[in-house]
Amino acid sequence: MGNDGHLGAPGGVRRRPRALSPLREHLRDTFWFTPTVGLVGAAVAAVGALELDGLLIRTLQDDGDYGAVSSLIELADDTKTIITTVGSAMLTFIGVVFSISLVALQMASGQFTPRVVRLYVRSRITKCTFAVFLATFLFALLVQASYQGDTDPRTVETVPVFSSVTCVVMVLVSLVLFVVYVNSTLRLMRVSHVIDRITRENFRMLEKAGGRADDESVVPGEVTGEVVHRGRAGVLRDVHIARLVRVARRHGLVLRLIPRIGDFVVPGTPVLAVHGGPAPGRRALRYTVSVGVERTFHQDLGFGLRQLSDIAQRALSPAVNDPTTAVQCLDRVVQILAAIAGRPLGALRHYDRQGAVRLVQDQPGWADLVDLGFAEIRGCAVGAPQVTRRLMAALDDLLRLAPEDRHPPLVRHRTLLRQAVDLAVPEPADREFALMPDRQGIG
Repeated sequence: MGNDGHLGAPGGVRRRPRALSPLREHLRDTFWFTPTVGLVGAAVAAVGALELDGLLIRTLQDDGDYGAVSSLIELADDTKTIITTVGSAMLTFIGVVFSISLVALQMASGQFTPRVVRLYVRSRITKCTFAVFLATFLFALLVQASYQGDTDPRTVETVPVFSSVTCVVMVLVSLVLFVVYVNSTLRLMRVSHVIDRITRENFRMLEKAGGRADDESVVPGEVTGEVVHRGRAGVLRDVHIARLVRVARRHGLVLRLIPRIGDFVVPGTPVLAVHGGPAPGRRALRYTVSVGVERTFHQDLGFGLRQLSDIAQRALSPAVNDPTTAVQCLDRVVQILAAIAGRPLGALRHYDRQGAVRLVQDQPGWADLVDLGFAEIRGCAVGAPQVTRRLMAALDDLLRLAPEDRHPPLVRHRTLLRQAVDLAVPEPADREFALMPDRQGIG
């Protein structure tokens, strides 16, 4: 599937949209794809290795080297016990990995937020570990099935030589992956690493974002039609930008995405406004809008801030009472907001090959992102001076980094924080202490 359009990237640099990127992202959010590929690969590898074993025996028999064939038969008898042990041991390994994953998922969803469970689902190490273990188990079964009772070097058809060596190599790879998997899972059970992963995912999304954005809304002209959502209800996860640009160019239209990425849509909700002609048919717009049960990082500018805010609120709840974790979340909120403080926000425009606007996509503005990063944490932080001090330092830092026209939301949050602390803290000395900017909170 080719790309007929290209996007205008920030700074005037344009690049082609990646037509398969939605599919790739959706497969990363599933757990079945990689293990399935591993099982298919194991079956293909077993067929290839057994064919090589048969070819080796036929070559030796044609050359009359029956002594070598007898030696290989004896070797196969010795390795048969090893392969049988591997087949049963892999089932135990798979059970251990599955148990570790369930414990990690339960701890993460309870300690942080249910939104971070997707980090485990998307973990390449976890998927590769399951895939290699399952592949080794299937490979060992297929190798065992190939063993023959015939021990006559003149009539035997195959002796599992290459297949046995391959199986042993796969076991060694499985052991290495098991160690890496346990280390990776233990890291993901630590809040600092979870917060770091969320931040890195957010920055990866920012690096891949195409299109050109303007703080002023883009009005492409009079609306001549609408496209409504006819699928299942759910969260708008992403749109297939390349395909929408191609459809709009082919019909001479400009399309505008009405809901934002991350909005919940139900059947009948308008999702695309059409400018410049009648709406394209449903066939032309198939697979252009993806709706799922949860948000993803793929095109969602605010999802990282949403997760960081959730973790901070959970940490500030009376049941957890962990203000240091909230401070760590604020560190990353400041990092994300500082990175986009100078970026144009608002409507995102995507272009075709001739440089004409074909798709307009609304995204959160600066005030929306500042509110997302600070509003709920500020509301929970009044009784935690460590967090209020970090909030004051965060707002001061962003006031220095952000352009002057983006100061009002930051000033508003600083004013509201002062008012909330003044109302909640009766002692003047405690109020002064709680509002003193400190990047570490309280050391």
